[in-house]
Amino acid sequence: MSELLTPRNTIAAIATAIVPQQGSVGIVRMSGLEAITIGKTLFHAPGKQVWETHRILYGYIRHPKTGQLVDEALLLIMKAPRSYTREDVVEFHCHGGIIPVQQVLQLCIEAGAQLAQPGEFTLRAFLNGRLDLTQAESIADLVGSQSPVAAQIALAGLQGKLTNPIRQLKARCVDILAEIEARIDFEEDLPPLDESRISQEMTNILVDLSQILATANRGELLRNGLKVAIIGRPNVGKSSLLNAWSRSDRAIVTDLPGTTRDVVESQLVVGGIPVEVLDTAGIRETEDRVEKMGVERSRQVANSADLVLFLIDAQAGWTKFDRTIYQQIKHRSLILILNKIDLVQPELVKSIAYPETIKNVVTTAAINHQGIDELEAAIIHAVNLGDVQADNLDLAINQRQAAALTRAKVALDQCLNTIKNNLPLDFWTIDLRGAIYALAEVTGEDITESVLDKIFSRFCIGK
Repeated sequence: MSELLTPRNTIAAIATAIVPQQGSVGIVRMSGLEAITIGKTLFHAPGKQVWETHRILYGYIRHPKTGQLVDEALLLIMKAPRSYTREDVVEFHCHGGIIPVQQVLQLCIEAGAQLAQPGEFTLRAFLNGRLDLTQAESIADLVGSQSPVAAQIALAGLQGKLTNPIRQLKARCVDILAEIEARIDFEEDLPPLDESRISQEMTNILVDLSQILATANRGELLRNGLKVAIIGRPNVGKSSLLNAWSRSDRAIVTDLPGTTRDVVESQLVVGGIPVEVLDTAGIRETEDRVEKMGVERSRQVANSADLVLFLIDAQAGWTKFDRTIYQQIKHRSLILILNKIDLVQPELVKSIAYPETIKNVVTTAAINHQGIDELEAAIIHAVNLGDVQADNLDLAINQRQAAALTRAKVALDQCLNTIKNNLPLDFWTIDLRGAIYALAEVTGEDITESVLDKIFSRFCIGK
């Protein structure tokens, strides 16, 4: 059995991010049978303060053998089962910084606690029934969220917005299975099975299942973000666009072609999606060795990006140099941006003869911050999300959940084919059990140790 799944008496870890000379509070957390005993060994609460659950005590942390003062701190006690792990939990709220919390953690370990593994507190919460697996994953998503929308979806998952519909789907499948197995065992005592009703109920389950599966792409984008590369020949306004879009001066802007020699990055949020924007060197033939390296990096970035923003100069129109670049990136998902429209008559902008194969086109005047809203709308359209800030943001499944739900969908499809082909009832139950098992895997009711290890190893230590 893996180390994480082997219960250990008491675990301890630093539960807050620790940065030198920053942060006012650092928390050391313990969970397990000896947590309160160790807390009493290390913590001195002056006066007549009462050591009871969900009470904060003020006092001092001292070395139990030497009596040396380590920190002035607060201590929080949460007795089982009213705690995050459903075990006895003690937290030392120390002064921020590296030294105080590390010293307190070391004292906890010397007193008998073991250093927690990544995600071990949340794993204990899962194993003790405090959370199901989707809620545990939502905690990791909340900690790592890169936008308010991603945090909103993570909170919805923590509140059971994914757990509840999955369990309802599973319960409906179990009801169908029970009805089928009853006919197998007591065929002579029960009326004939209504096959059309069973098929219709399975079809309804598949519809609901497909709606949940449809959120997988959105979930992937909200968690991992979108990589967008700004590509074009020199001096078409790529750096100006980045600066206007990010509302900063991340990139140097001049009238000299070839100013940008390397990839400049900026982190933005578009419609709730974290977006990594990469401003690249202008693509052209050059003898400058450094610029040539920048051009090659631009090509590499274009090939690795999720979306390419292809900038051209509206004054110059569609040039042979633009055509050459387009041939290199036309296989990518791209948006054509006609920049510098403030310097061109509107009718001339409309007459620019870019290829008809390009369907997503935006006009901008980056230097004047014009067209940024339209660009962001085009990006949302390009990733086929529609309005990601719509009201229905309760669900956005991850890859593991999508894989399990896909297996459930396949099993139900096979079961419908079995019914259609008039095969015996025993064959119906095989695929139906497969669907039930796959649905149970989503919430963690049926899960393997290797999957648990993989999920919780991605958590930070102390969570």
